[in-house]
Order: sequence, then C-alpha cells, then structure tokens
Amino acid sequence: MCLAIPVKVEKVLDEDLAIVDLGGVKKQISIALIDDLKEGDYLILHVGYALCKIDPIEAQKTLALFNEMRVQSEAMQLGQGE
Repeated sequence: MCLAIPVKVEKVLDEDLAIVDLGGVKKQISIALIDDLKEGDYLILHVGYALCKIDPIEAQKTLALFNEMRVQSEAMQLGQGE
C-alpha cells in the first residue's frame, strides 16, 4: 500500500528542492514536478517527491483526520495495556 500525504512548504531552496513540514518534522523533498511553488503552499508528498499542489483547506482537513486517527490509535493502545 502506498500513502501520499499533504505537507506544507516551509522554504523553497531552488527549482528542484524545498523544505516541508511533515507532522512537525522538517524534511527536504524534490519539487521538480511542481511549477510556481511558494512558501505556505500545500503539496501531496509521496516517497520524497511532491506530486501536485493541494487546496489549503482540503490539506488541513486531511491532516486533521490523520491527527484524529493517531489520537484514537494511541487511546486504543493505552486501553489495551490495562
């Protein structure tokens, strides 16, 4: 299974590289496939490559769902340990 996730562009380094926020972790990625990119844009990231831009509202909704799944998973793990 493959997973592509939304990330926010923190800094554009050059036409091929950028730094993004990946769940609080800063990561350098390839942006070679993306035109007209600026800081603050959201991208879909897959194995280190930006595939396309994404609407900021949709990106934030998706990130909120991922966070909710993480919280639920952690709560379930805590419940199993008791």
